[in-house]
Amino acid sequence: MSTARMGLVGFGAWGQHHANAIEKCTRADLVAIAARSDASVAAAKAAFPQAEVYSDYRAMLEKEQLHGVDVAVPSHLHCEVATAVFESGQHLLLEKPMGISLAECDEMISAAKKNERLFAVGHELRLSSMWGLAKEMIDDGFIGDPLYALVELSRNPYRLGADGWRYDINRVGNWILEEPIHFFDLARWYLSASGNPTTVFANASSSQKDHPELQDNFSAIMQFEGPAYAVVTQTLCAFEHHQTIKITGTKGALWASWSGAMDRTRHPTFSLRAFDGGNVTTVPIDKMTGELFELEDQVEVFAKAILDGDPLHCSAEDGRWSVAMCLAAQESVDLGSAVEIPQ
Repeated sequence: MSTARMGLVGFGAWGQHHANAIEKCTRADLVAIAARSDASVAAAKAAFPQAEVYSDYRAMLEKEQLHGVDVAVPSHLHCEVATAVFESGQHLLLEKPMGISLAECDEMISAAKKNERLFAVGHELRLSSMWGLAKEMIDDGFIGDPLYALVELSRNPYRLGADGWRYDINRVGNWILEEPIHFFDLARWYLSASGNPTTVFANASSSQKDHPELQDNFSAIMQFEGPAYAVVTQTLCAFEHHQTIKITGTKGALWASWSGAMDRTRHPTFSLRAFDGGNVTTVPIDKMTGELFELEDQVEVFAKAILDGDPLHCSAEDGRWSVAMCLAAQESVDLGSAVEIPQ
């Protein structure tokens, strides 16, 4: 087979971007969509007339002959839908966070192994032409032994999500699992030479007096087994979307930045600067970067994994680690002290 028959579960604001990414993929065909509301079902039918559209994802899994399923639904539904996908015999690309508890993560991993299915988690920033290039330079020894990573985000507030789910702590889990989870994943990825992350100390505050649980300012320091440590920090009380990564080592440093009017812009500004201990240079970036572009690459990688046996960009084990780091950070916020990260 030359292309993978893909189904999509979820057709909200971000799910529609997933649909567009599958449509653009050279190795995949979008043949079925499951959407919950009447409005999203109608929108899916209008936008993708070639696809069968269902109001019940279980009916889609039962009736369609698929090779893989892309799931982009609210976080609290991930375990339920993912388990059903595996039990139907399909490979899975699941949006982050993998789950809102480690028990959910373990249940999904068990289901994937039982049914011998591929399980990819949507940490698409790993595929960035800039964030990914920084990883390549680290692995090539450009900065020497990595010692420190800062991942910082300043942006406008989160979108509400369908039915306001992102502002419901019972459905979102916590806000560290929303966007900072990407940054914890990058920090662990960049500093992998120092082994696993071991402890985290975090603090957070909320600008919403009636909802202190929605912590829109957040910072954490995470220690690794080796000498390296990482700082992950974000504020949702700012404007536009500005992300910065700084990584230093025994021989040099990297500084990458990305800015856009919104996170999902196709017209960002970005740069990667490198210091070799003596000189500072601007590193050429050969491809546009931003989560919409990385989402397209993510679907392409997933399709190639199904069709050609290529490696996944982010495994379920990596996705579980990201959830573990975020949950430990939230526990640290709640306790006001450092917390061990489950190994």
